Amino acid sequence: MKKNYVPTIDVSALLKNLNSKKSKETIKKIEKACVEIGFFQIINHGINKKQIQNICNIGKNFFKSSYQNKIKLASKKWNNKNTNLYRGYFPNHVNGKEGLDIGDTKITKKYAKKIKNQYIEYLNLNKSINKKSIKYLSKYFDNIFILCEILFKSIIKLYKDDLNISKKAFSRLKTLSTLRFNYYPKQSKPVEISKQDRVALGCETHVDSGIFTVLYQDKMGGLQVQNRKNKKWYNVPFNKKALVVNTGRALEFLSKGKFKATNHRVVWNKTKRMSIPFFFEPSYDFKMNTSFLHRSKISKSGMIYEKFLNKSLKKFVEYKR
Repeated sequence: MKKNYVPTIDVSALLKNLNSKKSKETIKKIEKACVEIGFFQIINHGINKKQIQNICNIGKNFFKSSYQNKIKLASKKWNNKNTNLYRGYFPNHVNGKEGLDIGDTKITKKYAKKIKNQYIEYLNLNKSINKKSIKYLSKYFDNIFILCEILFKSIIKLYKDDLNISKKAFSRLKTLSTLRFNYYPKQSKPVEISKQDRVALGCETHVDSGIFTVLYQDKMGGLQVQNRKNKKWYNVPFNKKALVVNTGRALEFLSKGKFKATNHRVVWNKTKRMSIPFFFEPSYDFKMNTSFLHRSKISKSGMIYEKFLNKSLKKFVEYKR
């Protein structure tokens, strides 16, 4: 397998000034990666190694804790004492991995009650996670959200000069973005055997729902991306300095298919591993319309993102709640 199939892009220029010559060159590299592969790795992204390590430690400590501790954060399907349906913990008997889905950490119980949206939920992390760790989680959510906004504005810049239209798609407390911890235990058997090449998988072949997914990959690796043309699979190599970025269905829709959501999977191995993806999802009431990027006047019609996401999530076993 080619190690360099997935390009690595230095995005430091984007963090300083999206209008600089260097930024324009970087944006062209991102465009090329999105069109040809749908995956790329980013370095010099502004999230330091210590912060990532803190987040990894929080995930490891949570999954190492007792089942009684973890189930306190489970959705109602696995803990009928809870009211959360979308956010929270799910056990590993669901699809071979266990996970924790965290929405915007700024959402309060009062705000969630006021909004009355199925995906805007208050998750009381204090039940299972200490205050210092929650503070780290909140800071990481803030920083990776800002990074994703910059990446999204880079895409907008390919079409329009007005970068403020990103606010129409992303209103922080309305966003359905999710920070997830995926923990793969020592799986005794694969979740799926690929019908295409008979490879044993620890996570099924799929595409993501949102604009971007930004992932910190475990050093054990295992993530693979499919070449759209020849259908072959390529490893996404671990880089401790990098975050992995891939395009999702929402960006494919808004770009009229230019930036396609790309198939990816995780190969089965008997060693435990953890990955931390951040799913950058628009506001629940954002109207999905192809005029968003392609016309000067944005149409007021279109399917709201909540319904778009609802349809997309039906294929994931862990979301059958």
